[in-house]
Amino acid sequence: MLVQRIFASVLLLACVGLMLMAWPYQAPFSYEPIGPRAFPLLMLGLMGLALVYMLFRPSPIKHSEDEPPLDRETLNKIGRCVLLLLVFAGLFEPLGFILSSILIGIPMARLYGGRWLPSAVIIGLMSIGLYLLFDKVMDVPLPLGLLDVLEN
Repeated sequence: MLVQRIFASVLLLACVGLMLMAWPYQAPFSYEPIGPRAFPLLMLGLMGLALVYMLFRPSPIKHSEDEPPLDRETLNKIGRCVLLLLVFAGLFEPLGFILSSILIGIPMARLYGGRWLPSAVIIGLMSIGLYLLFDKVMDVPLPLGLLDVLEN
């Protein structure tokens, strides 16, 4: 339980630091009536409350049979997943949302046991569907990247 308390206190300090950085933020324009700083402050505040609870009342760690063991294979899979997410973040602007989602989504699906054809079809449809949902329905602009020639 000591490790949980140390983790909670370090993460709580990070939350407080991020809240102090987010508090004075003012954007020159805003889509929301309450401004762009409300969401990060709300999320950091809720996370801080949960961490304060965890700091004073840590729960004992109990392993069940349903949880995979934290062995070399699991840690390797987690590392590859983090690496894929970092590649996605790097390719998001130059390739655009759709292509980078397909390029990263298929290896991610394969990493967790998906077959090639269903993974490619589902990831392709989800990438296009999510782009249309965000860009057209919710009016949140996402980059098209290399597919920019298809717009208008």
